[in-house]
Amino acid sequence: MACNSGTCQSGCYRDDTSIGAAESPPVAKKNEPLNDVVNSRRTTEHLDNSICIKCKVNTTIAASTADVSVVDGGGSDAGRFCVDCFRSNLFGKFRLAVTANAMISPSDNVLVAFSGGTCSSCTIRASFRAPRLNTRDTCHLTPAADTDTKVALQFIHEMQTKAQKNFDASRDRALPVFGVGVAFIDEKTCSAVSSGYLDRAIEEMKLIVSDLAPPVKQFHVVPTETIYSPEAGAKDRLNELINAVSDITGKEDLLEHFRMLSLQKIAIEHGYTKVLLGTCTSRIACHVLEATVKGRGYSLAADIQYVDARWKIPVVLPLRDCPIHELNMLCNLDSLMTVEVFNGTRAGINGLISSFVKLLQEENPSRESTIMRTAGKLTPFHFNRMPEDNDYNGQVASRRRQKKYNLKTKDALLIESFCPICNSPLKVSNFETSSNFDNGKTSPNGIGAACCASCQFQVLPKDPSSLENFISLLPPSMVSQAEDGVRLSQRQLREQIEDCLLSDNEDGT
Repeated sequence: MACNSGTCQSGCYRDDTSIGAAESPPVAKKNEPLNDVVNSRRTTEHLDNSICIKCKVNTTIAASTADVSVVDGGGSDAGRFCVDCFRSNLFGKFRLAVTANAMISPSDNVLVAFSGGTCSSCTIRASFRAPRLNTRDTCHLTPAADTDTKVALQFIHEMQTKAQKNFDASRDRALPVFGVGVAFIDEKTCSAVSSGYLDRAIEEMKLIVSDLAPPVKQFHVVPTETIYSPEAGAKDRLNELINAVSDITGKEDLLEHFRMLSLQKIAIEHGYTKVLLGTCTSRIACHVLEATVKGRGYSLAADIQYVDARWKIPVVLPLRDCPIHELNMLCNLDSLMTVEVFNGTRAGINGLISSFVKLLQEENPSRESTIMRTAGKLTPFHFNRMPEDNDYNGQVASRRRQKKYNLKTKDALLIESFCPICNSPLKVSNFETSSNFDNGKTSPNGIGAACCASCQFQVLPKDPSSLENFISLLPPSMVSQAEDGVRLSQRQLREQIEDCLLSDNEDGT
């Protein structure tokens, strides 16, 4: 049916009377803007696109800088925020994670891990605000684990500085200021890095930490082999243990666990109450896929939460909601230079997953956040919340988060058993302890049965004689953890079948 409209743009047929008639130009309506007004509005809209959406005053990062390395981070924040608002927004994510999850209380002493990645797979860099090395020793920032720890150290320093100012300004000084320490795990025993170059880099790190004072922050440099101390020949024993693992992925995972053991040892010996890791959204996204491929789906929820209290010293992840490209952008905006300590690429399953996630991120900047949020729907474990203490604010925040994520109390759950190699939580039904436990000691086969399926396949040797040698090379803390896990599984198994057992008396009384 013809619409018989002179302004019709649909392409329909008009009435026959209109065919062949002279086309008259459309008459402009009174409320239709003129061309110069339209052009003016378009110009204004174009200018508004370069204005920060938060402060509405300053220009965005993309409009105010010509440095491609700053704005090319895989995200759109460079075109949305100005420099000050971007930094404020990123720091707000960090502060919200700390306060909402009761990560740090005024009485805490926090140890910041200033190292990242296995010695053969990740790049560890030291950052500083003024160049102190030669030009050949510096490089531009690239996505690496140390960028996370660098920003985490800077942010926790800002929180500590603010707390110190409030403490000095208050009259009663009721709330103390939490302490901060920094730890670097020296892994040159497991790497090909020259000792001289590593020593120079460590000296630069000491200057970085000293520049952050006051308050003064102690800097700890601890080699990985200290997990064997005070035993003699720890370095040779560590090398022999690492070389006994033939699988590349298993070797990287084992070194990662040794790094955490080293951080725990530092924290225990020096009185730290929290260990802060700079694990960001990008690293969590990679870990989600890595754990899935390795068959660690049951324990995946334990590794990606804000709080991980399965360790003796709880571990916190305040950068969980910050993607790596935002951290890199902040470091570029602050003109932080870097020096490479361990430089290489990840291998095995971990390397393939890192390359895959990087490709996904290039196609869609929100892929990493999507992966993390999807995995975040998994039900956390009971140790994924901060243990309650006498700190009222910490208890309130912990209870609020417990209600939000539907966390059950410890009384409602069975005590978890953990893999002695990677410390992943295990189901009690996975243990095969009926014939591998004798007088409080576990045989090599018993320790192997106490490990998760991933470690059994990728870390433990298949040959029985090699397995016995491998177990003898493990740090004593890992062996004792395996024995404790076996005892725990036996006790829980006995509790489950207690009603079916006969008593010592024949009549069953």
